[in-house]
Amino acid sequence: MRTLILSLAILFTLNLSACNTMEGIGKDVGAAGDALEKSASDKKGY
Repeated sequence: MRTLILSLAILFTLNLSACNTMEGIGKDVGAAGDALEKSASDKKGY
């Protein structure tokens, strides 16, 4: 029983850290997309 609780605690911790990592990746990709969009509109010239 103690092993089960410890295993669940470890899995819960890993799950939370994975969510934060994916959120960070999503923000980085979004920022890169925004920069690319701005650069393209600046080069368009009209």
